[in-house]
Parts: sequence; C-alpha cells; structure tokens
Amino acid sequence: MRYLLTLLIVFFGQAVMAQEDSISTPKKLEASPIAKNKRNLPSKQKRNPNVQEITIKDYQIINYQRDTTFLDTTISIQKEYKYNFLRRDDFELMPFSNVGQPYNRLGANFDQKTNYPGLGAKAKHFNYLEAYEVDYYNVATPMTDLMFKTTFEQGQLLDALLAFNTSKRLNFSIAYKGFRSLGKYQADQAESGNFKMTSNYLTKNNRYRFRMHMAAQNSITEENGGLANKELQFESEDPEFKDRSRVDVLFSDANNRVLGKRYFLDHQYQLFGKKSDSAAIGKTALSIGHEFNYETKFYQFKQAQGNRYFGESFLSVIDDKATLKTMYNQLNGQLQNNTLGEVTAFVDLYQYNYFFNSVVQTPEQLIKSQLKGDEVALGGIYHKKIGNLRIDGKFKTAISGAFTGSLLDAAVRYRINKDNEVDFSIHSSSKMPDYNFLLYQSEYSNYNWQHTDDFKKQDIQSLEFNLRTKVWGNIMAKYTTMDNYTYFASDPNQTVEEGAEQAFVKPFQENSSVDLLKLRYAKEFKWKNFALNNTVMYQNVTQSNEVLNLPELVTRNTLYYSNDVFKKAMYLQTGITLKYFTAYNMDAYNPVLGEFFIQDKEELGSFPMLDFFINARVQQTRIFLKAEHFNSLFSPKKYYAAPNYPYRDFVIRFGLVWNFFS
Repeated sequence: MRYLLTLLIVFFGQAVMAQEDSISTPKKLEASPIAKNKRNLPSKQKRNPNVQEITIKDYQIINYQRDTTFLDTTISIQKEYKYNFLRRDDFELMPFSNVGQPYNRLGANFDQKTNYPGLGAKAKHFNYLEAYEVDYYNVATPMTDLMFKTTFEQGQLLDALLAFNTSKRLNFSIAYKGFRSLGKYQADQAESGNFKMTSNYLTKNNRYRFRMHMAAQNSITEENGGLANKELQFESEDPEFKDRSRVDVLFSDANNRVLGKRYFLDHQYQLFGKKSDSAAIGKTALSIGHEFNYETKFYQFKQAQGNRYFGESFLSVIDDKATLKTMYNQLNGQLQNNTLGEVTAFVDLYQYNYFFNSVVQTPEQLIKSQLKGDEVALGGIYHKKIGNLRIDGKFKTAISGAFTGSLLDAAVRYRINKDNEVDFSIHSSSKMPDYNFLLYQSEYSNYNWQHTDDFKKQDIQSLEFNLRTKVWGNIMAKYTTMDNYTYFASDPNQTVEEGAEQAFVKPFQENSSVDLLKLRYAKEFKWKNFALNNTVMYQNVTQSNEVLNLPELVTRNTLYYSNDVFKKAMYLQTGITLKYFTAYNMDAYNPVLGEFFIQDKEELGSFPMLDFFINARVQQTRIFLKAEHFNSLFSPKKYYAAPNYPYRDFVIRFGLVWNFFS
C-alpha cells in the first residue's frame, strides 16, 4: 500500500505542475561549424547564424563503435522490458530470486567480442561492464539521469549519471550504480558498486580526438547452495514456510566476490584530409591512432568452514582467489575516402598474467600457479555506405601467442525504405576457453586442474539473417556451429550419489560439433489505445552428447493500454506480461566457480510468469510500478531458476527514472 500511496502522490503532484515539456523551450548556444556553413538555414538563423535551438537530440550517447544515439525520455513497452537491474532486455535470461544474483540462460549467443580468454566466473559478470559496453556523452548542457528501484528487503537500487562539458568539444560523465538487497531467503544478500568516469575531446581543427574512461566495479554476493529440503518446505506450500527466511538452505557461511579496475584510452590524430563532426568524409583523409586498456580483476570464493557438499578440502577455511591482469595496446592507421569507404589496419599487443598464490600437487599432475605471456595479432576494419546499403567488416588473426585465435565479422545491411530493413551477417572465431577452464586452484581438492596442454581452441561459425518490417514484424534466423565446445559438468567417470554432483564439477571439451538453430519473431498488434506485443523464440540443438541444454520455445506476450491522461499532462501505460518457456534440463549453478554446469537429472520450466505493470511519464520523469509473478499466489510451487534455486515469489516493486537538464 505504501508504494501505491507514493505513486499517487507523485502522479498528481507532477500532473498539477506539468503542462509542457521542459526541454522544449529553446535555448541558445554557439552554433556548430556545420550550422555556420549551411546556406539553406531559415531566415531567422540567417540573420543570427551564431544561435541555434537545443533539442533532446543535442544530448548524444556514443558507444564503443562510435555509433551515436540521443537521450530518449519517452515511455514505451521496450522501456518496460529494459527497466530492470541490468537495464537491458532480459528476454533470454532467467533471474534468481534476488537482485544481483546470477541469471540462467534461456537462449544463447556464442559470437565472440574478443579473441582473448576471460577470467571466467561468468555467472557473476552480468552486471560487469566491459570496455566495449561503456558509453560516452556529448551534451549541450549538463544532463542528469537517475534511476531508482526497490529491491527485496532492506535495500534499494540507484543508478546515477551526470554528463556535462567545459566546452562544446570537451565532455565528461560520472556515473555510479549501486544496490543492496537482503533477499527473501537466508544467506542470499547481494550488493555491488559500479563507478565509471568518461571523457571525450575534439580539437578545434578536428584533427585530434580522444576518449577515455576509468571504471571500478565491485560485486559481493552471499551463497547458500540452494534449498536444503525443497519438497517439504517449498513445493508443499506449507504455510509455516510462507516466510521464506524460515526455509532451510544448505549453508550460510559462504560468499563470492568480483572486483575489477580498468583504465582505457583511445585517441586518434588526423595527418591530412578533412573530416567534420558529422562524420562526413572528404576526398581522402588519413589518421593514426592508439588504443590502451589496462585492467586488473579477481574472483574470490570464501567459506568459513569447508562443506562436504563440495567434497574434501585441504584446509578447514576456504579462501580461493583467481587474479587476472591484462594490458592491451593497439596501433592503427585509418584511411577514409568517398570511393573506398573507411579502411582501418591495426596491430595488437595483449599481455596477460593469470595467477594463484601457490602450486598444487595432485595425484595426477603438478598444477602451476600462473599463466603469463604476450600475444600479438594483426587485423583490419572496413565500413562503407552506398546509398541505403551499408557494409561492415572486421577481422583479426594471431601471429604469435598460445591463447589468441582469429576473429571475423562481416555484415551487409540494406534499408529498403523507412519501414523495412534487411541485414545478413557472418561470424567466425577461434580462441582458447576462459582461464578458469585452463587452470584453477581451490581449497576443495576436486576443484584443481590444468588443461593448457589438452584443451583446444573453441571454433565458432554463425550465419544470421534479420528482417525488420513495420507491417510483418521482425524476423531473426541464426545458425551456429561449434567445435571443441567447452563446458562444466559433474565428472561422469565418478559414481555420484543423487545430490552430490557439486563435489565432482570439472571442465570438459566436446569432441564432436554442436549446432544451434535459433529463430526469433517479434510483432506488435495495435487497436486504438490497446496493443499486444509478442516475442517468440524457437531453438533446436543438434549434438552427439547432451552438452548444450536450452528450452525449445520461449515466449513473451504483453497486452497493454496507453493513453494521455490529466489533460495530456501524463502519458500512462498499463498492462500484463506473460513469459513462458518449455521444460528442459536447466543448467545447475556452482557457487565455488561462479559458473553454471550442465545436468541431466531434473527438467525444469513449463510454468507461466505473469507481471502486472503501471508505467507513466510526466515531463522527463518515468514512473514504474510492477506486481511481479503475481500468479505465484495461486499456482503450484514448481518455479525454479536453476535446480534447487527457486524463482522469486509475488512482490510489488516501485521505481522512477528522472532526467534533469540545466
């Protein structure tokens, strides 16, 4: 009730004061060089060419690939899908009961962004921003973006961003995303802090530019191993355990942590030629550039007392820590020409140091404490636009080093008209698995291995087709084939009692190929102020052994109503979302590694998840109220996010997104 009361106060308070969009009032600033040079300006601007209006499109967001969008303060069903902890559409993910805990996968995309191995512990990296995920800002005036959302017991989520500039050519941003959530179950607390600072600069003659960021990210989650007696205390619907804090868990003395710090710089100098801020290319332009990335990261699992659930341990107190330090330098040259397009050639130097504190001697082998080396690669990038046709390509291949492979991406996109677009892309990559597959040490005796000599590079090839139409909807078809697919599983050579699989989890590599066909269709149907938004995904895996488990069908359907209210002072959207996926052998979660592993003991899924939401927009404020999984009030307690880990019960959550402009 307190959320409903707060919502009503905000609704009516803003509705009384909000009669027009605060960003619509024209402001004055120095005109850009492009605006000054235009001859077809309106007569008013001809009389005063140094004045132009500021609109929402002057608050630009620039990603790693230098694609530019602008701040969007509207409200839509896509904003509803992205209003979550990750701030992106989680259609292919299955969240655990608490915010900040892992997500199981309902879909898979194996295309690689880089041809270098990662630290591992992927289940703990959903909220970890990589260098290619950091955005940069170019704003006309200081801009603030604040996102708030309630969590689960004793905590809140806040994501705050401030973007500003000291001049039109020098922009900064400072952002912090932090949360804490106790969770409904014992020993399920999660908290994190993600700080980032960015800057980007362009000289007055447009010859030199740079962008940089610094990021510090820390995530700590308690681990309870899942339910100790799910049949009697969860599935039985015993009213004594309606309070989930009374449900027994396997242990309450463990936690894991991911901490990373990164310093990134990308700068470029134009030797000759002309290129304006709008990326219009002159006859010929030649630039040289340098990209630098230094990052330190570690993953740590701690437990006050070793637990037989994970097997025998060397010491009574568990403290496992894997550290990765990397330094990346790229030198590149870029040629831009109206006829040729944009051609970039580069050379990479990648230095890595992955280590533990000591060596381990097992009955089978001596496991060393460190993987350290240098990798050198050559590559190129190509972009060309011919009318409505766009061609993009990138390739990279190793010339020295044991772990680096190759990478090839090529895409062709054609815009038929404003309502129809088609694109086709191919991907090919080869690289070693993450470092925790190759080398790992733990106080648990069975969690020690080294596979630097017997594991091969994973080879991935994929073809993807996308058709986006206003009338027929969006269609995506993707076919992926993988060789040497690497995964975690309980050792099949061990005689394992039911429920003891976690003690024998190890990395494996599949000898035969694994093929995945993925079809996805999205379409929205509208009638007056009502709409039905649909997304359906079909997946089919062809494999000799069951090493990749995915649901065959995943669907999300939202029926909602939208309209202006309070004399158009507020835009309101309300509706119901259904999400459903077919039953399958859902991956199990391992807290020691921070990874999921395959299992064939239990099929989970085939239950609906119904959410009711009320969203509204008043000026640049967006208001979100959601009753999550309300059908759990009357449906069987068979909903799980992973074996032994239940999905969340019915809960009402409230949140806001504010944008302020100075």
